Amino acid sequence: MSKIDPELKKKLLKESQAPFKGLRKILWIAFSGSAFLGFIIMLSRIASGSELQLNNLIIQLSACILFPTLLFLDKDKT
Repeated sequence: MSKIDPELKKKLLKESQAPFKGLRKILWIAFSGSAFLGFIIMLSRIASGSELQLNNLIIQLSACILFPTLLFLDKDKT
């Protein structure tokens, strides 16, 4: 018989099914924060009258949608 604690065994099995989940979560949070900060900076530049290319704004807005979505989809289902 196995001498491993059932709780530890359950935790190790869960980790083997979804490796690096914690690291992915940290990265999604960091990327989301960066995207929102960049979007706020772009909005402030627009408000100050500075000219901005539309495709840069679309890319930043897409990042503001994509990274929080990935964070939401990566959450634990249990």
